Formats: sequence, structure tokens, C-alpha cells
Amino acid sequence: MTYDRLVCANCAAPVSEGRCPVCRANRERLQQDSFLSGLNPMALIALLAVLVAAVALLAHQTV
Repeated sequence: MTYDRLVCANCAAPVSEGRCPVCRANRERLQQDSFLSGLNPMALIALLAVLVAAVALLAHQTV
């Protein structure tokens, strides 16, 4: 999930603005997550499909 859509329960402002300490802490935590967490589900499915196709092609060439 991206932090640009989150609303802080503490100050009711978007987390991306970082108005309060809670917003700033959550924004920092979300920015430190891995790069795969920022991808949407369709991008993850496409990446998985490419990996499966690559493995299938590799297996076909070795036979």
C-alpha cells in the first residue's frame, strides 16, 4: 500500500504530508519497506507470469 492514500487517525491529514509525529513515523516506515510492497497486484502477477515462462523455456531447452 502506498502512503499517499492513507489518512492519519491522529490528525486526520494525509500521511504523505507528515503533519504530526505519527504521520512522519508511518511515512518513514512505509518508505523503508521492500520494493515489492510498492507494486500493485497486477504487476506482481505479471512478474510471476514472466518468471514461470522463463523457467518453462529454460526447462524446454535443457531437454
